[in-house]
Amino acid sequence: MFLELINFLSSLDTGFNVLSYLTVRAVFAMMTALLITLVLGKWIISKLKQYEIGQVIRDDGPETHGEKEGTPTMGGVLILFAFFTSVIIWGDWKNPYLWIVLLTALLFSSIGFIDDYLKIKKKNSDGLSRRQKIAAQSISTILICLWLISLDSKVIGTELLIPFFKDLVIPLNTLGFLIVGWFAIVGGSNSVNLTDGLDGLAIMPVILISGALAVFAYIGGNYNFSAYLNMPFMPGTGEVFIVCAALIGSGFGFLWFNTYPAEIFMGDTGSLSLGAILAVIAIIVHQEILLILMGGVFVAETFSVIIQIGYFKRTQEKFFLMAPIHHHFEKMGLKEPKIIVRFWIVTLILVLISLASIKIR
Repeated sequence: MFLELINFLSSLDTGFNVLSYLTVRAVFAMMTALLITLVLGKWIISKLKQYEIGQVIRDDGPETHGEKEGTPTMGGVLILFAFFTSVIIWGDWKNPYLWIVLLTALLFSSIGFIDDYLKIKKKNSDGLSRRQKIAAQSISTILICLWLISLDSKVIGTELLIPFFKDLVIPLNTLGFLIVGWFAIVGGSNSVNLTDGLDGLAIMPVILISGALAVFAYIGGNYNFSAYLNMPFMPGTGEVFIVCAALIGSGFGFLWFNTYPAEIFMGDTGSLSLGAILAVIAIIVHQEILLILMGGVFVAETFSVIIQIGYFKRTQEKFFLMAPIHHHFEKMGLKEPKIIVRFWIVTLILVLISLASIKIR
């Protein structure tokens, strides 16, 4: 929206053309999203308290989590409002990737919103059933992937890039692309949801991974930079840089209130949508495999649940003290802030390793 006004003013030689630069718009997108969350945060929290929209704690959860009962939840509404507003203001409306990401956020936040609403209404931790949630996520994923295929870049097609190996790619047909997309988006959505169990645990990795994806989007969308760094040129993906910046800004703004001890939780409204957004961005910039590495914490949380369930069904005993794995560490006696910060550090290391692939490729 704002870009159209800038272009008009630039045509009049008013000097406003600097605001049309991708990097400048990204800075403003980040600051806009950050300010919106900071300004509206306290008001949103007060309204959630007023309408008694509070967190419902699992009966089998750690004993220390009892004090979190009733903490305002569905804070994902705050994150996504700031994100949507910033992207709409500073993004290029003509870029289809922008709308694909926004559609992803809308679809998956709606699923999360329904899940949160049912939990609050029933006054327990049972929202949508696992089948209902997966079905809704799968339908949404198929729609998104089909749109991506219709806009497929003719430069690299639907090939799966293999990081750390120069020019190594795996060609994918439509079915293969849908399968990869399903695992990335549905898996990403649920893994962030599983990780969001401690104050600030999920949002900082989302911020860090968004920063790395922003780098890939900026380089891949710039012909000169992509050629110099031996990365495939992906026309139009540069605008995803703005999307990532807005996500980072809204994430930091939310962390202001979500850091330990949290004043608000993102709920499934936030976690399901944030995981899907990261996955779709990774697909757009063809870094699906690196997303697994960067999101190693999310992957570990997911596999800890799978292992726990599978092991219990087979032996009737627990493999971990409790799953997801961050609860296992709580049961071991580690304090919540220490677990959170250590998971952040691990994510930062994994993100830096992933960024190193730019020079190695």
